Amino acid sequence: MQFIDLQRQYQSYKEEIKAEIDKVLDTSRYILGPAVTELEEALAGYLGVKHAIGCASGTDALLLAMMAMELAPGDEVIVPDFTFFATAEVVSLLGGKPVFADVLPDTLNLDPRQVEARIGPRTRGVIAVSLYGQCADFDELADLARRRKLFLIEDAAQSFGATYKGRKSGALCELSTTSFYPAKPLGAYGDAGALFTGDDALAERLRVLANHGQPATYRHRLVGINGRLDSLQAAILKVKLRHFPEELERRQQVASWYEAGLSGLVSTPQVKKGNSSSWAQYTVRSPQRTRLIEKLKERGIPTAIHYPMPLHQQEVYSGLGIRDESLPESVRASREVFSLPMHPYLTREEVKTVASAFREAKP
Repeated sequence: MQFIDLQRQYQSYKEEIKAEIDKVLDTSRYILGPAVTELEEALAGYLGVKHAIGCASGTDALLLAMMAMELAPGDEVIVPDFTFFATAEVVSLLGGKPVFADVLPDTLNLDPRQVEARIGPRTRGVIAVSLYGQCADFDELADLARRRKLFLIEDAAQSFGATYKGRKSGALCELSTTSFYPAKPLGAYGDAGALFTGDDALAERLRVLANHGQPATYRHRLVGINGRLDSLQAAILKVKLRHFPEELERRQQVASWYEAGLSGLVSTPQVKKGNSSSWAQYTVRSPQRTRLIEKLKERGIPTAIHYPMPLHQQEVYSGLGIRDESLPESVRASREVFSLPMHPYLTREEVKTVASAFREAKP
């Protein structure tokens, strides 16, 4: 059993992918070619936003977002303590200070009350991660951001395809970012990412920043980065986006099989009413994590821990002197969570095998 079976997916779309790659090879437009423009238009249409800006990775998307917000040294940005490192990393790269807020115990997404408690005179904004495929509470976070005059950015690296009260992840804020890392719900065959906005001026600024600050060749208006999306990855994503709605339905089916099979055996993910998840991961939790992982391993079932350490415990942030007691939900989650195989081509029999392993492991 594969944790994520990208080969099954490739075999399904192989001829379409090869045809799109051949188009790029025939034009030799490998950087900012027509495939990138076509993908951006398709992404914007899928989300119902005005602008989609392709870039080289999900991390570059976050970095470009911070650059577009003109984050300055010493500025503070509130981020969840329980997430992937990149969310805080981009703040630090620009000389800012990530301020870690705790997460909710049920969704493991940012707790708006904890965010408000950490706002100070140097706070510029909030990056809210939509973890494991489910959106954070953006109504409450947006209201807080308006009241306190802060920017709010959705880090939708794991939630592209999810919905929040009928609205799509990536279209919930003035600016959102996502990742097309191969293991994501919509994944490239290498690193890739995108930003989404309805603001014309912000979109133009992001495009310039992602291309060495150039509005035109050899004319550098800003100090930017080489953050461009290459045409081959765009060509692959164009094909996969066409099939993405069907894959989301399959992911939902797999999640429902898990929910039925694991009920009473382990704590399963909770999706809030009015939300849908894109199921980037199917992450369960148990105080008996180590024992359960070993039992699953004996049955040939792979697992992963997303994430084994909250951000405030990372060595690079140890100098901040943050106590575990101030972020209890993040600490507890890091000790209990583990992810099971999840992809659109997982079969019901494979899910039954996982559930059977949990039943055998039950004390």
